[in-house]
Amino acid sequence: MRVPDSKFQIPKSKFQNPNHTAHITQHTSHMIKGNLYLIPTPLGETGFDAGMPAYNLQILHNIDTFIVEELRTARRFLRKAGYDKDFETVTFYLLNEHTPDNEAAGMLEKSMGGKHIGLLSEAGLPCIADPGNIVARLAHRKGIRVIPLTGPSSIMLALMASGLNGQNFVFHGYLPVKPDERTKALRELEYAASKGNQTQIFIETPYRNLQMLESIVKTCHPSLTLCIAVDLTLVTEWIRSLPLSEWKKQKPELHKRPAVFLLGNFGQV
Repeated sequence: MRVPDSKFQIPKSKFQNPNHTAHITQHTSHMIKGNLYLIPTPLGETGFDAGMPAYNLQILHNIDTFIVEELRTARRFLRKAGYDKDFETVTFYLLNEHTPDNEAAGMLEKSMGGKHIGLLSEAGLPCIADPGNIVARLAHRKGIRVIPLTGPSSIMLALMASGLNGQNFVFHGYLPVKPDERTKALRELEYAASKGNQTQIFIETPYRNLQMLESIVKTCHPSLTLCIAVDLTLVTEWIRSLPLSEWKKQKPELHKRPAVFLLGNFGQV
């Protein structure tokens, strides 16, 4: 799904970063390719001063082709960022985990012709627990420069605050939903956390957070440490690391709140 192509030409003078400018002005024997910018978005309804550098917004205003997961939320983000172009002159491509490679490749055609393209995440960093990696992979294959911009990552923020091992960790994304498969996965995470001193990071669909907590407490050894980080960067942010034996005694309010779970071992860090 897309709206009509834009005729807006990107003013090179507005790119202040000298490294990026060099790539914009560099000449080759072929047409100069545009860049693919990976543009982070806030983790929730928060101000743009929370983890969104001014340089990101400067780049944003010089792009009129975007690859997004959901059109409505992408447009809302752009308006909150002060993006003032008429959306009727902006091209949006919709991307999700079911988008085939050949369709995703077509989203990069404007970059092959010299246009810069912005890849937006629904929340946080593009390509991390996000289907954008499909486009980044194809961009590398086509020789398009991929430029990641700085922004908030719930995974890294949670790890920072957890007190768990930050030198050896694994992000698993979503664990299986079926009880038997989930139990098996948690047993494997428990082993890696206790024997290898490796922090295990995972997430869950917000409305299943409490079921996830119950599964962890029921399955894993009570001496292991579990950190739960909720509503990161928001005014309702809440982060707590406790032994599983302590989590058995309390049930925090997690329902429908974005959360990151980290399983590890305080004793060996």
